[in-house]
Amino acid sequence: MIESRIVEIGELVPAFEEEMVLILFGPTATAELKSICVIHEFVTKPDIVLKAGIKFVMGNNNQTYMIKQVGDAANKNFTELGHISIYFSVDKNKILPGAVLAEPEIYPTLNQGDTICFYN
Repeated sequence: MIESRIVEIGELVPAFEEEMVLILFGPTATAELKSICVIHEFVTKPDIVLKAGIKFVMGNNNQTYMIKQVGDAANKNFTELGHISIYFSVDKNKILPGAVLAEPEIYPTLNQGDTICFYN
């Protein structure tokens, strides 16, 4: 399981709801990145690999999502930087290297202090 706690939500994050993308980044994010990211800190060290079929729970309504696709660099970026972009809508293009595609197509409502949990 991977557990993380949201420590900050950038002021521009709500603007990404229309695009159905959420950008997670660890506490080392630059000031420029912080404005567009959900900043989180790992509570538990990442001990699973993000892959299709992995579930995660996030948001103040504890919405459960399932990963459908994982970009080539997503696991490395997530482990080292706490960074992944989560797309909640199907795109006809190939998934970006640092991204994951998840379903259902429901954009999460997040608050500072919320947890994000990935599990098998």
